[in-house]
Amino acid sequence: MPAHSKSNRLTPLFILLALCLQTLAGCSKPQTTDKVEKAAKVPQRIVSLAPSLTEMLYAIGAGPQLVGRTSACDWPAEAEKVPVAGSFGRPSLEVLASMNPDLVLDVDLADEQAAKKMAEMHLRREHIRCQDPEELPAALRKLGALTGHVRQADSLASVIEKGLAEYRKEAATKTHKPSIYLEIWNDPLWTGGRNSFVSRLISYAGGRNIGDAVEKEYFEVSPEWVIRENPDVIACMYMANQTPAADNVKKRPGWQGISAVRNNRVYDQFDNRLYLRPGPRILEGIAGMKKLIESNEE
Repeated sequence: MPAHSKSNRLTPLFILLALCLQTLAGCSKPQTTDKVEKAAKVPQRIVSLAPSLTEMLYAIGAGPQLVGRTSACDWPAEAEKVPVAGSFGRPSLEVLASMNPDLVLDVDLADEQAAKKMAEMHLRREHIRCQDPEELPAALRKLGALTGHVRQADSLASVIEKGLAEYRKEAATKTHKPSIYLEIWNDPLWTGGRNSFVSRLISYAGGRNIGDAVEKEYFEVSPEWVIRENPDVIACMYMANQTPAADNVKKRPGWQGISAVRNNRVYDQFDNRLYLRPGPRILEGIAGMKKLIESNEE
């Protein structure tokens, strides 16, 4: 057989092979590009404008992406090393701009004008709802999707969902739910209402918040109102300057007849971050509240 005839028969095979290789190369290139583009879209410079969001970011592994926080963001300890962009819900727009963030997160802004100004500054802002315990799993999953930590966020969200379901089921079986007065501040007296996060926490723990009589988040009360409500438990959620808060409560005029005072069920020295802050440690907060409610229960 002539050499040129054999060469002619092989040429189409080489052409077909070359076309296949070119097609494969063409297919693999977009996949690689997609991965690079996807990684580039994940925010690497995040500013959190709420302590609860800061805790969640660290809990899902996104802490290293945080470049700004509020002065109220104090947990975990690593967060305190991050530069401050303002107070809770009140960012300094000048400082915020200097941080050059590619994502700003908030749960509530004190001034909605700040949101408009951030938009004018072309800052990407995401509002995360997490005022209610039931909203925490969704908030975690949204943060996971935004920051590129989907797996960690989903895992933690699932744990919280399961834990909340168990506490809710147990609380529903209780025939007697001790009443509790949460004193957020002592001068003047402030407590949590039906719309507060801490009220839901008390409910999960198997108690009844006397503040549920008022459909507010937090509100001022009178000493006479507390006396009339006669709570079984009193929890002072603040630190007194000198004398322990619990001792001061017991000495208040007319409070000796309150069930909580009479039965020595007045408590203080709490880590408020566990009870007043919607965050990834909510199950720990419920467990602590449950222990408080059930301790020395009549």
